[in-house]
Amino acid sequence: MRGRKTVVCAALAVGAVVLGTLTDYDVPAGPFADVVVGLPGALLGQGRDAVGGAGAAGWGGGAVVLRCGVRPLAPTVDTCVNVDGVDWVLDDERAGRSGVWVFTTYGREPAVEVAFSGGARSAGDALIAVNHGVRGFPQKSKCLALGDT
Repeated sequence: MRGRKTVVCAALAVGAVVLGTLTDYDVPAGPFADVVVGLPGALLGQGRDAVGGAGAAGWGGGAVVLRCGVRPLAPTVDTCVNVDGVDWVLDDERAGRSGVWVFTTYGREPAVEVAFSGGARSAGDALIAVNHGVRGFPQKSKCLALGDT
């Protein structure tokens, strides 16, 4: 599985070099960048953006931005939701401070982050759409309810 991810990552890097200035915007890769394969061409009715940066994708002119390979989360008391079998943690502080809703996979490595600039009105639908690629990353732990601790 690791060899396949490396080949996909290398192909993405070559594609980014070829695209050069054809990208709409750049997104810095996460510290453990890898590639989520099979991302949809459209998300929440928005077309996929041309994004520079390994392991990154965006839709709707940056309304939704995905980064693969971010640092896995430590146990947290932030809101955790299970969306179609994948645990996602909402950065509660950032949502309250800036209105940007950022969800990060929990218990999977590498971790994947999805940011919604307009809040999370349709976040569940978007997370379901990107789950296909995320499920390929092994789940090492899961969110627990307060009663499970």
